[in-house]
Amino acid sequence: MRWLGPLLERAWLWQFNRRRVAAGIGIGVFFGFLIPVMQIALSAVFALLLRANLPVAVVSTLVSNPFTYAPIFVAAYHVGQALLGEAPDEAQAAALGAQAEQLDMLADSWWERFAAIGKPLMLGLSVFAVIGGVSAYAGTLLLWRLVVVLKRRRRTRRR
Repeated sequence: MRWLGPLLERAWLWQFNRRRVAAGIGIGVFFGFLIPVMQIALSAVFALLLRANLPVAVVSTLVSNPFTYAPIFVAAYHVGQALLGEAPDEAQAAALGAQAEQLDMLADSWWERFAAIGKPLMLGLSVFAVIGGVSAYAGTLLLWRLVVVLKRRRRTRRR
């Protein structure tokens, strides 16, 4: 792991400025929705590649966590079914929710169960990841700008 040392010493990985934080949040939310396993590692790698804030990218992957897996997966399954034009299958959606709640499974059996759900879930998660990542990035930029404008107004009022 010594090869990571020089990379982690780069100052831009730890800077809290508007663009780096927004990029970190966008990357983290994207991988938080898209991939249920290894999401922190992948968001860290992409934060390094895209020069985003590393801690923010890692923490924002927690948008999906053991408490939110089941609702996210069920909603993504329904969205995927709607986009594919398939008829809703409530039994399969309920089974998906039950499987997502059993987080003590090994990664291999997890992936097998995950792959059995098929196209609707993957399509739904992909849609959530893209929309979530882009909206998190844009929302962070907008919120940051709003805070700066409000601080400036407050300063000018004091004068």
